[in-house]
Amino acid sequence: MKPRTKTAAATQPHAAVDADAADQDAEDRQRGGVQSIGRAFAILEEIARNREGVGLAELSRRVALHSSTTFHLVRTLVSLGYVRQLKDSKRYRIGRPLFALAAGALDEIEMTSLATPVLEDLSRATGESAHFAVRMGDSVMVLARTAGSGAFQLIDRAGVVRPAHCTALGKAILAGLPPDQVDRFLARAELKAYTPKSITDAGLLRREIAEARRTGIAFDNGEFDAEVRCVALSVSDFTGQVVGAIGMSGPVWRLSNHALHNHARAVRAAADRLSEEFGHKSERDTHVKVAG
Repeated sequence: MKPRTKTAAATQPHAAVDADAADQDAEDRQRGGVQSIGRAFAILEEIARNREGVGLAELSRRVALHSSTTFHLVRTLVSLGYVRQLKDSKRYRIGRPLFALAAGALDEIEMTSLATPVLEDLSRATGESAHFAVRMGDSVMVLARTAGSGAFQLIDRAGVVRPAHCTALGKAILAGLPPDQVDRFLARAELKAYTPKSITDAGLLRREIAEARRTGIAFDNGEFDAEVRCVALSVSDFTGQVVGAIGMSGPVWRLSNHALHNHARAVRAAADRLSEEFGHKSERDTHVKVAG
């Protein structure tokens, strides 16, 4: 008598059982992963509610977790930088990377909506065009602009991209970068001449960026457009990082160097106001330092 061979029908129940078990395992792992993520966010939210920090025992009580579970989750968050532990009190506080994530939520649409009223007031105060720009690689992109009341206003549209090395907006943003990032920019950027006044020497541009960092203000005296002068200051968010620059520009025949320096104070006030809108507490001097 020949031994019976297993048919597909005979093996199907076992395959179904194996599949059900695999699905259950996957579901358990997913539930465990979701639970861990939920607990981690509960810990982050509780730490964020305590500006002076919170100790492990108190944190465990507030999130209703065993101290060992809380410790392992917090230790992971500390290793990722999202939570930091104060050396003296051993209390936990929110880490800087979490603020950087929040800053990413301040997207271009929200930036534009916050910047536009500030630009409108700046244009009314100076009679000239006002701009808000952000860094885009080695260039800057104008996110928002408003026109002044004077004749022959600039017609740059929102979304236009301009070189960083020969615009006041670009130099103001570069001045807010850490020195090593400025070094990398100068090493790779093409310092193209757009007018006879464009800075094409890396050493000279480095000195101008350093001066803009020292005084807090950047100028463009016909460097991108021979008929236009500009002044700009950086704008920071609640992490203290420079996220863009606000500036004012006008034709050289109407906007003399003297007038440009006089308008610098209005631009400074606008930059401080917009930084506050982004959650930054201004630490600028009460007056803008200007050269000459």
